[in-house]
Amino acid sequence: MAKIERFEDLQSWQKARLLANLVYDLTEYPKFAEDFRLSNQIQGAAGSVMHNIAEGFDSGTNTEFIRFLKMSRRSASEVQSELYLALDRKYISQDDLKKAYNLATETKRLINGMISYLRKQKPTNSTT
Repeated sequence: MAKIERFEDLQSWQKARLLANLVYDLTEYPKFAEDFRLSNQIQGAAGSVMHNIAEGFDSGTNTEFIRFLKMSRRSASEVQSELYLALDRKYISQDDLKKAYNLATETKRLINGMISYLRKQKPTNSTT
């Protein structure tokens, strides 16, 4: 297994990045783009998934990293919920929802794996 030295090395962050870009692509659909409130909300939530992973990676302790990972996971769930509203408003198709929803689910699975891994490690303290 490769050593993880940067947040960019984390599979969960890589998957979250794909999710954020997919969400941004979906919000460019004409009807979706006109709904500024929902468009901004889902973009923010999608960005939060990847940003919280990155921020938590540099938090200094496993406990703090886990806290940020949980926020990231919640943001992924928020994206999933907002996708349903976009579907209901006919901004996206069922296929669009499925693709983005599944990507969010995969991201959450990876986040959960990271949380489990960190919980098994000895506590770390920040010395910098």
